[in-house]
Amino acid sequence: MGNTASCCVSPESSPKLPSRQPAERLEEFLTSTEVSDDNSAPYLQHISDREVPDELALESNPSDHAQASTIFLSKSQTDVCDRRRSNHVSQVSPGPLTKKYSSCSTIFMDDSTVSQPNLKSTIKCVTLAIYYHIKNRDSHRSLDIFDEKMHPLSREPVADDYLRIDPEHKVIYRFVRTLFSAAQLTAECAIVTLVYLERLLTYAELDICPANWKRIVLGAILLASKVWDDQAVWNVDYCQILKDISVEDMNEMERHFLELLQFNINVPASVYAKYYFDLRQLADDNNLSFPLEPLNNQRAQKLEAISRLCEDKYKDLSRVSLRRSLSADNLLGIRRPNAVLS
Repeated sequence: MGNTASCCVSPESSPKLPSRQPAERLEEFLTSTEVSDDNSAPYLQHISDREVPDELALESNPSDHAQASTIFLSKSQTDVCDRRRSNHVSQVSPGPLTKKYSSCSTIFMDDSTVSQPNLKSTIKCVTLAIYYHIKNRDSHRSLDIFDEKMHPLSREPVADDYLRIDPEHKVIYRFVRTLFSAAQLTAECAIVTLVYLERLLTYAELDICPANWKRIVLGAILLASKVWDDQAVWNVDYCQILKDISVEDMNEMERHFLELLQFNINVPASVYAKYYFDLRQLADDNNLSFPLEPLNNQRAQKLEAISRLCEDKYKDLSRVSLRRSLSADNLLGIRRPNAVLS
C-alpha cells in the first residue's frame, strides 16, 4: 500500500516526458493492450520496466506518492499570496476574530479526523480545490467524452460562451453536494474523488475547465464510490439523480476514465492522509474553518473509545505479524530463544 511506485504507472504517464495529445495517448494505450490474432503469446512487460524513477515520480504523480505536493494546493497559493499582499498594502483589518481558541478551562476541537472527516466541510474543501484547478488552469486540453456540449448532462441548452465562463465555487459545491446527498456518499469518498481527479489530469495531460468540469467530477465520483464504499451506487442510480443522462453514456464515460487512469485505482493510505491534511491547509488559507465545539465529557469519552479501539487494532496487527515472522523462522530452522508472544 505504501509502494514508492505503483505497478500500474507507466513511464509514458509522466508529464516530464515529451508531451503528446490526449487522444493520441489514449489510442496508443488501447492499441498496446489489444491481443494479437496469431497464436504467439502476448508480450508481458516486466514490473521493473514499468516502475517510474523516484525523482521523476515525486515531481509528476502526487496522486501516487505521498512525498509529492498536491496540485490543488500549489494552484491555490497564487491567490492566497495575492490576497495577503493586497490586504497588507491596503492595510485592511482582518476584522473581528471568529476562530475559537482553547484556553486553560476550555478545549475546542472539531469533529473531523483523517479516518472520519466532517462531510460538509470536506465537500467544501474538495470543491474549492476543483475551483482553483479551473481558475488557474494551464491550458484547455480536453477530450470529447468529457465535453458537456457534446455530452450534455441535462436537456437545458448549453450557453455558447460556456468555454469562457469559469464556474463559481458555490456552483461547484451545489453540484457535488447534490450528488453526495442523493447517493448518500461519505466524506472519505470526496477525498478519493479528488485523488482520482488529479490522477486523471496528470496521467492523461488534461486540464479541467468550464467545458468539462462537470463530467470529469462526475466520473471521479462514480469511480470513487465504487472503489471506496462496500454498497456501491450503480450507474443507473446516478441516472435517477441526473435524469437526462443515459446509462450508456455513464458506462462509456466510466470506461474512458478507467482507461485514462490506466486502471490504477489504488490509493495508498499515505496519499489519502496527505490529501486530507492539504485540504485542511486549503481551508485555513481561505478562512473555511472546520466547526469547533468545546470538549465535554461525552465527546471526551467518545474520543477515548476511538483511541482505545485503534490501539487494540494495532496490537492485533503487530501480534499477527510476529506470528508470521516466527512461522517463517520455523520453516527455515531458525530459533528465537526469547521470542514470546504478547
